[in-house]
Amino acid sequence: MTAAGTPIAVVTGASSGIGAATARGLAAAGYRVVVTARRKDRIEALAAEIIEAGHQATAYPLDVTDRAAVDEFATAFSTIGVLVNNAGGALGADPVATGDPDDWRQMYETNVIGTLNLTQALLPALEASGDGAVVILSSTAGHATYEGGGGYVAAKNGARVLAETLRLEILGRPVRVIEIAPGMVKTDEFATTRFRGDTEKAAKVYAGVAEPLSAEDVADTITWAVTRPSHVNIDLLVVRPRAQASNTKVHREL
Repeated sequence: MTAAGTPIAVVTGASSGIGAATARGLAAAGYRVVVTARRKDRIEALAAEIIEAGHQATAYPLDVTDRAAVDEFATAFSTIGVLVNNAGGALGADPVATGDPDDWRQMYETNVIGTLNLTQALLPALEASGDGAVVILSSTAGHATYEGGGGYVAAKNGARVLAETLRLEILGRPVRVIEIAPGMVKTDEFATTRFRGDTEKAAKVYAGVAEPLSAEDVADTITWAVTRPSHVNIDLLVVRPRAQASNTKVHREL
């Protein structure tokens, strides 16, 4: 999976949205991207697209919550330049009083334990590169609560704290820890998945917002952050559309 002189970037959750856009961005920036997700057909198509564009890519089907599979994946690498922990997502928007514990558990597993699994497994290869970067995609939900978001907020708080703690613990080692916290991003799947295929509910999230962020907007921030000089660490980058001042204050033209 390695190419002489070409740094490797592993992107999780790369089958759609921010993950796919990040893979394209990092490939264009000169990385050999390893795209991972559970949906084999999606990541194989993405890798083929990136190769067709003249860049380097490899697809590797992976469930980030399966530690044995993650450990096996990690054996393929001696060095890695970048790990983008993007796999995650939200389920439901019920209040705490009636939220489904299974939804909370799944969100924690994907957003926190999945990130932990990949980071632990690949940290030796990141350090071996002499200039590694761990990117953790949290969310503005990890920095401020909102009604109906309890489970997702809790999970993204976990991801945020993971990033902050790791940065303290590996100080002095050649690995940067970068947290990217997007606000309202309109992708093909995020809200639809959250509302279990209810496209009407999903559409209401973005109703009247002329320009929510796109997956490419977030991918640009990730690519920019990891391509700063190696002594420059972007601890936290919060990115929202101009129409969003906070998780609960959004300008809508209805």
